[in-house]
Amino acid sequence: MTHQVHAFEPPERFVAGTVGPPGERTFFLQARGGGRLVSVALEKVQVSLLAEKLEELLSEAQRRFGVELPQTLPAVGDNDPLDTPVDEEFRVGTLGLAFDVDTATVVIEAIAAGEAEVEVDLGEPDDEDDVDVDEEPDDDLDRLRVRLTPEATRQFIERARRVVNAGRPPCPLCGQPLDPAGHLCPRHNGYHR
Repeated sequence: MTHQVHAFEPPERFVAGTVGPPGERTFFLQARGGGRLVSVALEKVQVSLLAEKLEELLSEAQRRFGVELPQTLPAVGDNDPLDTPVDEEFRVGTLGLAFDVDTATVVIEAIAAGEAEVEVDLGEPDDEDDVDVDEEPDDDLDRLRVRLTPEATRQFIERARRVVNAGRPPCPLCGQPLDPAGHLCPRHNGYHR
């Protein structure tokens, strides 16, 4: 079976978003451009790590290559919901990041989870000019590839952080998410809180 590479270089819109109520949310990366709309599902921890690693990648690009980063972002970024229909193309297993020095852009590649792949892998490639992906095991897996400017990357990071933090509030004692009906807090020896 052949794999599909959904490339948006650059996209009209690239965002992280959710579908569903807090506690039951499904997280998505969604890219739109050229009359196409691609949504891929991933875990909350992957969205959080992606935002964190993108911030580190931008800082490193500024330090090593002198890339100009936007100092301030608009007060209100893209808060619109995901575009509909939200049809999951695939579930993300691996995320790859790179900085292309020639075009001063960030490359994000989301690779579908393989049948045997269940772990989350988010790493920066050693080569700054190209996405470093192990071609042998992932050669037949679908991919979403997005190329963003540093400013668009900052906007993505800010929205991803808002989306991750918009879930259920944490318990002040144990930090686990609070359900509307409460939860069994380990700090209270299992009593409902």
